[in-house]
Amino acid sequence: MANISSLGIGSGVLTSELVDQLVQAERAPTENRLAQKTERTQALISAYGTLRSAVTELRLPMRQLSAPDNLKAFSATSSNEDVAVSVDSSKANRGTYSVDVTSLASAQALASRDVFADRDKTSVGQGTMTLSVGDNTTNIVIDSSNDTLQGLANAINDSDAGVSAGVIDTGSGFQLVLSADETGTANAVSISVSGDSAGTDTDAQGLSRFAFNTSMDAGAGLNETIAASDAVMSINGVEVTRSTNSFENVIDGLTFDLTATGTSTVKVEQDLGAVADRVQGFVEKFNGLQETIDALAGFNAESGSGSLLTGDSVIRGIQNQLRQVLTRVVPGLEDASVRSLADVGITTNFETGSLEFDREEFMAQLKANPDDVTALFAEQGRATDSQVEFVRSGVNTEPGTYDINVTQAATQGTLAGNAAATFPVTIDGTNDEFSLLVNGDTSVNLQLTQQTYNSAQDLVDEIQAQLNSNNALNASDGSVQVSLGAGGELVFSSSTYGSESSVTLSSAESAATFGLDAATSTDGLDVAGTIDGRTAEGEGQTLFLGENSGAASGLQVQILGDQTGSRGSIQFIEGVGERTVDLITNFVGADGAIDTRTESLNRDLERIQENQIRLEERITAYRERLVSQFTAADSLISQLNSTQDFVSQQLAALAPQNNRNNN
Repeated sequence: MANISSLGIGSGVLTSELVDQLVQAERAPTENRLAQKTERTQALISAYGTLRSAVTELRLPMRQLSAPDNLKAFSATSSNEDVAVSVDSSKANRGTYSVDVTSLASAQALASRDVFADRDKTSVGQGTMTLSVGDNTTNIVIDSSNDTLQGLANAINDSDAGVSAGVIDTGSGFQLVLSADETGTANAVSISVSGDSAGTDTDAQGLSRFAFNTSMDAGAGLNETIAASDAVMSINGVEVTRSTNSFENVIDGLTFDLTATGTSTVKVEQDLGAVADRVQGFVEKFNGLQETIDALAGFNAESGSGSLLTGDSVIRGIQNQLRQVLTRVVPGLEDASVRSLADVGITTNFETGSLEFDREEFMAQLKANPDDVTALFAEQGRATDSQVEFVRSGVNTEPGTYDINVTQAATQGTLAGNAAATFPVTIDGTNDEFSLLVNGDTSVNLQLTQQTYNSAQDLVDEIQAQLNSNNALNASDGSVQVSLGAGGELVFSSSTYGSESSVTLSSAESAATFGLDAATSTDGLDVAGTIDGRTAEGEGQTLFLGENSGAASGLQVQILGDQTGSRGSIQFIEGVGERTVDLITNFVGADGAIDTRTESLNRDLERIQENQIRLEERITAYRERLVSQFTAADSLISQLNSTQDFVSQQLAALAPQNNRNNN
């Protein structure tokens, strides 16, 4: 291609500036059209992003209102700040309780009786120290590598035995101090010594100076400076004991945290204002969405102009579907005291499309009709059988009424003794320990108080007390109940139901003492039956249908009691909150209306970019063609100019000769 900088040399007219002007004239119409399309498409993508954000903002408050627990908020107050109380609204109920705290839980503390001249040099004795804390037993070897007071403290701390050790400088020497990591009598420390290198294992010489148990002679072993104790309080006259100063699940939904002894009056009341705040949050987010829609798709009647998304089908769909859900009578509540949002003070301003909230009316309806207001917002299952409880719905569960039939009731795993114990029975060091395996994975080691039990009930009470305070069992969130069978035999029952529920005897010093030498262990059974005439699955006491099981797909119910056969029916109601959450998820989720429209606009942008590339290619070719044509024309003009100059020169040369000839 000719150098564009040389254009015009021949003609003085066909210059590079002229090429640029012609190219720009060719480019401008298409370039302007593509720029306008790009600007509009990007504006639309931004508008849909704004719409998505406003719609998504509505999901959180509606998700909160779709949870039944959030519609029955409770608050608890205590008249004594030393008896703090917190509340779990999902479990709590209204009530007033008189609380009397008579004892706080404390951790046991021990100290060496001997005072040592130094902490890092003097031998304390060698051997094996065995620490027993609750169900945990730990052996610690003391040898030449740690045979000092500080070495002993470090070995205890490194053993993770449930005990912390330290060395105190008293000013006149050093003492070893120990403290249990956990409070309560169940976490009291017992220390024994074997293989003592200095004297016997019990003569308070060498390592045995650090032995301890409550039956030791006074002046021997470690000194108990603080006794382990349990927290004790009475609630409405009923005494309750715990190993810590935090009492959970004594009353459903309440947790008591104690810091001092004393009395208190605890009141639990429904917090209507907290629920109203959640509804207010929903109203504000909905009105924020409406304002966003007005800004994006509004129409100014005075100017006769619309906005970017005026008449947009996506926005119309969102508005219409939300309006339908928020103004309808909720299916299943047709005959209820509360049927729609308007019945609880949430109405629509038909001029602006926004919601108006009468807070006082809402709280009055919530107080008068709590179940109906809950069903208005949240999903709810109403069973005709008091021992059938709604658990949850599935993604595809449709509102309706479904029959429940039970062919097998859920049972608990049990361990039943083969014979009744003979009373009175004496429990001593030869028969005070036995171990259970609960639900296949929790080892429960029990050590009964050594004494004589005069009746079966006395023994049952002792075993139950040990089970209730067992750390391993409490950590597993399980429990075991012990009772007497028809023949007076001991019966242990797991608190859980179903095929995972079991109680087995792992070991016993003297199983015959308790009538457990030929005990029978029976695993629990899962519930079985049908929902809506379809065979359901069972897990413990929960009966449920899988997805793709008709209208009741995903429905879960809990079956209490042992009755089989027809258990009535359950009516599933899908409230406004649950339905709105589903709608919003459809709007903003993958393949939703907003996502589909945004993807289409992004494809438009890609096509515009492709057109811009093709425009550049066409303009480049056009410029090259112009330059080529101009170069050829300029060359021709240059040649013509040269010929003209030659002819002119020749003519000029001939002129004098002609003049002479004429003369």
